[in-house]
Amino acid sequence: MNQKRTFGSILTILGIIGIIIGALGFLGIGGLHLGKMNSIVPFVVGLIFFFSGINLVKTTSDRA
Repeated sequence: MNQKRTFGSILTILGIIGIIIGALGFLGIGGLHLGKMNSIVPFVVGLIFFFSGINLVKTTSDRA
């Protein structure tokens, strides 16, 4: 497995975690004491990580 593809997978997983934390904070579920405006930050950072990770995995070609 390529280093870029591995890093893209890690970014994608971190992005999913950030999106989930932002959504749970926005809804006030899960014991996260975030306000509605404060929960936007992990959501946006999660989106950036998610889409950059997906793009990195998609554009990296496999070499045999």
